[in-house]
Formats: sequence, C-alpha cells, structure tokens
Amino acid sequence: MRVVFGLEAFQRAGRPVCVALGSFDGVHRGHRAVIDTLLSVARQVQGEGVVTTFDPHPLTVIAAPAEPFLLTTVDERLRLFAAFGVDAAMVIRFDAAMRSLSGSAWLEALRRHLDPVQIVVSSTHTFGLNREGTVAFLRAWASAHGIQVTVVPLLTNEGFTISSSSIRERLRQGDVRTAAEWLGRWYGVEGTVIQGEGRGRQLGLPTANLRVPQEKLIPGQGVYAAYATTGGVTYPAAVNIGIRPTFGGTAPVVEAHLIEAAVDLYGRALELAFVQRLRAEMRFPGPEALKKQVMADISEAKAVLQDQPMRT
Repeated sequence: MRVVFGLEAFQRAGRPVCVALGSFDGVHRGHRAVIDTLLSVARQVQGEGVVTTFDPHPLTVIAAPAEPFLLTTVDERLRLFAAFGVDAAMVIRFDAAMRSLSGSAWLEALRRHLDPVQIVVSSTHTFGLNREGTVAFLRAWASAHGIQVTVVPLLTNEGFTISSSSIRERLRQGDVRTAAEWLGRWYGVEGTVIQGEGRGRQLGLPTANLRVPQEKLIPGQGVYAAYATTGGVTYPAAVNIGIRPTFGGTAPVVEAHLIEAAVDLYGRALELAFVQRLRAEMRFPGPEALKKQVMADISEAKAVLQDQPMRT
C-alpha cells in the first residue's frame, strides 16, 4: 500500500481511481464494510482503491473533546488499511483552512487531484463547512460530473448502530468485549514503557507502566485480562487502569503485569489488546490485601485468555 500525504501529493498510477471518503477512526466493522465495497468497485474497473483519513482528527479542530477520544492513531489506521488490502491511503491535514472549505470546494479539490470515477461513503457521511455536504449533496454533484457514488448502509449489532462514538462510549464504560465485537478485533493501546514507582516489584509482581499518546482513548478504570505484545512476541497479561488508591495515587496510570514471563520492558514499545474487564479498581487496607487480590486477578486473567486466543 502506498501512503500519500495531502491531496496535492497524489500521483495517478495510470488506473481509474476509486476513493472512500471519511476519517475512519477505529477502522471498525462499519468502516470495513465501506473499505470492502471500495475494493470491490475498484476491482470491477481495474482501478486503484484509495482511502482518505485526516490528521489531526477533525474533532480536535472543530470542537476538541475534554478527554482523550482517538480509537486509532494515524499509524494504526494505516496498518489496518494495508492489512485490508487497500491500494493507497491518503492522509490529509485537517486545519482551519480545511475546515473552512465548502462542500463543493472539497469535492472540486478531490476531482482536481484524484479525478475519481467512483466515490464510496457511508450513509451518514458529511463533509464541508458546517457539514453542508450530505449524501444527497454528493450524489447531485457527482451526477453532474459523471462520477459514480456508492453509499454503504450503517452496520448494526443487536439493535445498536456500530459507530466510532458508540465504541468510545463502550470503552469508557470498560465494556471492551462489546467494543471488540464492533471493532472486529480486540481494542489496542500502544505506547512506551516508562519508569514507574516500583510498587508492583515491591509486591513481587512487577508491572510495566505504559506512556500512551495523549489523545488516545484508554478504557475505563479497572483491571483487565489483555494480551501484551513487544518485539513481535505476545504474552498474556493482567492490566490495571486507574489511580492506585491503595497508595494514595491521583494520576491515572496504565500498568501491565506479564503473566509467567520475566521481560525487561523499560524503554520498549508495548501494545496492549484488551480482552475482558475483570473488576473495578478498588482501595485495599494495605499492600498484603492488594497483593492477594492481584494474585487472584492474575489467575482469572490467565483463565480468561486461555479461552480467548489473540486476534487482530
């Protein structure tokens, strides 16, 4: 897959261009349906399937949320696009100038630089200043320029619409199992292992403290069964997300204990894939009571992970 940064940098490869429009944060099952449709129509015309995404996410420019919200960083999105067989990904900078573009100006820029023969969008896709660009707007403009439009309906699961916002809500509640169903994979958080206070090591249960990108959404506080991957090797893990109230903590941390594995992780990249929430974060009367519960958490996490193999 080739990666292009900006509309102006796109060079046509001598094949018809088919493009899927959107931000695709999360690259969830609904997004996958749009991408699969894009690739299907591109193959029909022996064309190139191009997926757009934005950096930074439009929400950070239009109305920045008060808390972290990104389901996927740009790098994560690009890896998923490549895994799905996308021919080219276009990363477009979203800034004040992009925000001010009218719907027709945005489409004219696409036509000028990509000259697409087919545009694929979800049924709720909007674009342009004040979201004036609706599916009906797109259809009318495309018809006037001889461009085909394919609209992909939203996916639902047990009566719930699969969307980035609904997945964010589930994750904040700690419901990583439902989030995984809607994503089509375990929800992942990547970061660098940093020096912690050594509390886990003092208990004989060392943990890796993860520094996560500032805008990346972290599941709600609690203890989780998860998979931890570093250097291409995956380990079962018990992960705590919270403030560690037993020790008077106030700042949230993400700390992972690798089950039955002794690995020096300081300074290394680590990815956590959340499988199941085991319990809420609790305050214990002292270190020994905490250690007893953590040992029980590790046993439960191990049992959960034996029944839930790693998936991406």
